[in-house]
Parts: sequence; C-alpha cells; structure tokens
Amino acid sequence: MSLLAPNVDARLFEIVSYSILKYYYKDITIYWGYSQGNMHEDYLHLYKTGRTNANDGGIDFVMKPLGGFFQVTETIDFKKYFLDIDKIEKYPISFVIKTDESRDTILNRLKADARKTYVVTKVVDDYMACIEEIINIPVLRGYLEKLKQKNMVSDVLSEIVLQSRVEFNFNEYDMD
Repeated sequence: MSLLAPNVDARLFEIVSYSILKYYYKDITIYWGYSQGNMHEDYLHLYKTGRTNANDGGIDFVMKPLGGFFQVTETIDFKKYFLDIDKIEKYPISFVIKTDESRDTILNRLKADARKTYVVTKVVDDYMACIEEIINIPVLRGYLEKLKQKNMVSDVLSEIVLQSRVEFNFNEYDMD
C-alpha cells in the first residue's frame, strides 16, 4: 500500500500498477465468438509493452483478448491524454493515474481544460468518449484489497520484484 502514493517514483508506480492490474484481471473470464454456437471462454491477460517511463511514445499495457489499452501517467494535462488517444486513432483507452483525486474530479478537469482550448464542443466530447476508464490510486488500493482477500498479494509482490529487476537492471549476481 505504501507504494501507492502520489509521491512514489514514476517507474515504481508503473511497476506496482501493472502488478496489481495483472493479477486483478487474471481470474476474470470473457466469452467471445463470431457466432452463438462458436463461443470461446478466455481469461483476461495484461501484458507490459516495454520499459517503464520510456518516453517512447508507446502504450504501457495491453489486455488480451479484449485489446484494451492502458496508459500510466502522473499528469492531469488534457493535451497528454488527447495525444495518447490520437496515437491509437481514438480507440478507447484506460488511464492509470498517480493521483488520489477522484475519477469525477479528473474527468471534469480534463474536460474543462480542453474546452478552454477547443471551441468546438464535439471535438472535446469525442476525445473524452475515448477514455474508457480512469484508474487512480484509490481504485488500485481497492483492487489490492480484493487480491488480499484472494490470498494473491504474494503473487503481486513477486511480480513487483520481477519487473523491478528488469527495470533497474538488477540480476541475481548483484545479490552476492
């Protein structure tokens, strides 16, 4: 829980967020298919798409089989959100935000700031409609509590260690 705070290092926040979300979605199944008689059951799986805080212009996490995109950020500057939305050609995207502010406060602020720049309301509304979900620190804490009830916190911690080793170039030889 102490790693879920607005003052935590951005890379560490991204690693912790990914680890929580990976295990939160892990046991959720969906049914999909091209016809009613040919349905498939699949578990959701979250993938990291690269290094944390890479400034590579990429999307941080992708979910299969839904094709959901997740972007981690610590800012509430609408220009960054709209740029991320443009990157994926206005496909729906979820934002994981390093803030304690409520979802409604974040959405209202994004919309209000965007309306100061864009005079055409429809432009702002079209971008805002692409924001599929806002996942803030309180949401992540709630997910972690649910994982605790399922005795999955050790899995989350193991994932944090694994991802941190990759991110911070730490290997087993360094432990000696």
